[in-house]
Amino acid sequence: MKISVRIFALVVFVLFTTHTKAQTKFGIRGGLNFSTFSIAQDGATVTPDSKTSFNLGIISEIPLSTDLYLQPGILFSGKGSKTSSISTLSTNNIEIPINALYKLKTAGSIKVLGFAGPYIGYAVNGKSKLQGITSDITFSGNDKAMNAFDCGLNFGVGVEIKSFQITAQYGLGLTNLAPNSSNGTVKNKVFGVSLSYLFINK
Repeated sequence: MKISVRIFALVVFVLFTTHTKAQTKFGIRGGLNFSTFSIAQDGATVTPDSKTSFNLGIISEIPLSTDLYLQPGILFSGKGSKTSSISTLSTNNIEIPINALYKLKTAGSIKVLGFAGPYIGYAVNGKSKLQGITSDITFSGNDKAMNAFDCGLNFGVGVEIKSFQITAQYGLGLTNLAPNSSNGTVKNKVFGVSLSYLFINK
């Protein structure tokens, strides 16, 4: 856990101090997540129903060229899955996406956006609910139910209208969240929609 915290701190420091304030825009982002798990064991893959949660945080936008930008962020992101009304798994994660963002200018003030990049995440807590009984998900110790660390890839599109960005993104988890290999693999899959507002530097 200490190593993961140090990685987070290092990434945040590098991303948010690389460029000057005159070059970088900062903003806020919020939206909805529709998440589930991809569960594979013994050659069979199961995808439970999606669970609705939210994403909220701050982003920055660092220009690399006229139309290309680096867009890192720090988000609080809810993930998990459910099986009808019988069971639900919910995790709250601190997530750092690092996207390359391309802006295609169109007529007027609207720009079409396309972006992709990696993310790293860490589950700070979680809940499981089975037939009305709720319990905490353990992420450490001999009895841990899930691994806390996650990383994966983001892909998305959107539009920019002045200082606002409306985006739809898909997050594909690459890390096995199962606590040991005998449990097969459990990976995050998240579709999200977000609204961002970027503050203009003067």
